[in-house]
Amino acid sequence: MTRKLTTFLSGLLLSLGLSGCSTLPSREAERAEVIAAIDKANSYWMARTPAQEWAFWNVAAYHTGNLEAWRVTGNDRYLRYTQAWAEHNQWTGAKSNDKSAWKYSYGETEDYVLFGDWQICFQVYADLYQLDKDPRKIARAREVMEHQMATARSDYWWWADGLYMVMPVMTKLHKITGNRQYLDKLHEYYSYANSIMYDPAEKLYYRDAKYVYPKHKSVNGKKDFWARGDGWVFAALARVLAELPPDDPHRAEYQQRFQDMAGALLASQQPGGYWTRSMLDPAHAPGPETSGTAFFTYGLLWGVNAGLLPRDRYLPAARRGWQYLTEVALQPDGKLGYVQPIGERAIPGQVVDVNSTTHFGVGAFLLAGAEMVRLLDK
Repeated sequence: MTRKLTTFLSGLLLSLGLSGCSTLPSREAERAEVIAAIDKANSYWMARTPAQEWAFWNVAAYHTGNLEAWRVTGNDRYLRYTQAWAEHNQWTGAKSNDKSAWKYSYGETEDYVLFGDWQICFQVYADLYQLDKDPRKIARAREVMEHQMATARSDYWWWADGLYMVMPVMTKLHKITGNRQYLDKLHEYYSYANSIMYDPAEKLYYRDAKYVYPKHKSVNGKKDFWARGDGWVFAALARVLAELPPDDPHRAEYQQRFQDMAGALLASQQPGGYWTRSMLDPAHAPGPETSGTAFFTYGLLWGVNAGLLPRDRYLPAARRGWQYLTEVALQPDGKLGYVQPIGERAIPGQVVDVNSTTHFGVGAFLLAGAEMVRLLDK
């Protein structure tokens, strides 16, 4: 029996809640395979990437996944790597102290303190804070976010990626501080984002207002939903729901959006288990793409594990996604391929191949792997 067939049949039995066939891998054996895949990808990445990198979004997104990998594996090498990164950045994002000059439109310089791409690092610092309750780890996060919440603006999250960057920051800092304003502003900023880039008919998000149909179309005249952009949103909702208080007045709204998006994802998954860069027009930029697929796989697995997505409907799709990630995207040496480079849209003709890899792609893979471990642990 081939490994692919064995894995498929094992997954089918597990998705149906069955077990006991001696010719198929046990849950323990499959769990070991998942842990091995996590370590293969993560060891390759860490061996070639110094921990001493900046705290901008592309690197910080990797660390959100690395911490989840540490939680399920107990491999302290992962934890030490993220701790070294946080210490290198002095537990800050953008470092300007002149509040009158803080900006948030788009920028990579130190004065873009209110720009979400410089705030995702606060998620990681908040998680590390929970290990020892050292207040210096979240001092800058609180200073920045509480200054932002004191302003009258609501338009901070104007691009889909920003929801992943900052929505979980709000729930994590609320969990630490008990300050209800974090959850109130979370909903206020989220509502603004919905008003400019959510498509209620398709139940998906445009990357930002520039890409809303019909102002922008795919090469074949269709609505153009960028897979990684929707992956950021879907993963953000999962991470928010994981820590949002059960009695939050907006919990049902976030949960319904998460479930609606999950349904839309099933319709656009390709037979190979992946999602194409333009979700509803596979011919726009054909071929597999790993970062969007990994975020979708993570979200589907999280939803099944949390009891928000029916197992019989969504687990087969999640398993197909994981099979693509481990059997196509993950190379024998540990490189994670087919990750679209930094960008904001599906670009016709852009080469995305086995050699295309990035921080955030590996981070998304680690998130998915961690949820697969939790599925098997159930």
